[in-house]
Amino acid sequence: MSLFLVPRRRPRSLYDSVSEGSAAVVISAYSSSFGLASRLLAEPVRTHVRNVYALVRVADEIVDNPDPALGTGPRATMLDWLQEDVRHALRTGYSGNLVVHAFARSAIRCGIGEDIIDPFFASMRMDLETTVHNPESFERYVYGSAEVVGLMCLRVFLAGTDDAAAGYDRLAPGARRLGAAFQKLNFLRDLAEDHDTLGRRYFPGLEVDRFCDADRDRILDDIDADLAAAAAVVPDLPTSSRRAVRVAHATFAELAARLRATPAAEIRRSRVRVPDVVKLRLAAGAMRGGRA
Repeated sequence: MSLFLVPRRRPRSLYDSVSEGSAAVVISAYSSSFGLASRLLAEPVRTHVRNVYALVRVADEIVDNPDPALGTGPRATMLDWLQEDVRHALRTGYSGNLVVHAFARSAIRCGIGEDIIDPFFASMRMDLETTVHNPESFERYVYGSAEVVGLMCLRVFLAGTDDAAAGYDRLAPGARRLGAAFQKLNFLRDLAEDHDTLGRRYFPGLEVDRFCDADRDRILDDIDADLAAAAAVVPDLPTSSRRAVRVAHATFAELAARLRATPAAEIRRSRVRVPDVVKLRLAAGAMRGGRA
């Protein structure tokens, strides 16, 4: 075959570099835990994962910005614009939005398609339309808002490996469970803000004003099962991503333990967090192969 018939990747441009730098700024500002773990990813995996998470954060900001002057209609329009921009960028490789441009570069390179991008945007729209979830809507929301993000990251982790297709099928259930655990933990620790500021009740059947220790433990039992299922597949990840995922898992397992040790009444009032010094200790331990 002639070399001139082989598709060639276009050279990296200044605009590409600036877009990826913008994605890194978004992540460093919005998530200290993710920022710590992402530094352990090897390149180019680190840049691709940051590009994915930056888009997620922008979409999340559209629906979660607490400014009451920004109504549901304008938010829905902004979300439609963002999704259409992503679709256009996946076709052309370009966007005038720096974060979308960075995301599209990674999505095209790593095989992230609309089959897992569209459910994400569908879940973001649910935040504009649904304030109280039932079991079915909760399952759909968690899948679209978190599990598919785990699948996007898995695509990045496996890009360029010899058995990417088979590896994806084998590891996808664990990636979904890890994403689900992270999301449910966020719901639990943000219980007060979600209910009091944003007017949302994510956990089906949970009466937030009567939240008790039994409710806390029931939710955390489900989260612990997700974390255990995810931990089982971490050793099978490529070395370029394994340490970072282990650190992220350890950090959220620590958060789960702290939430379980916190009275429900306190969770209802304030946000439980893992101190930075503990995150560093967990990172050191996870890099050695343990949790602490």
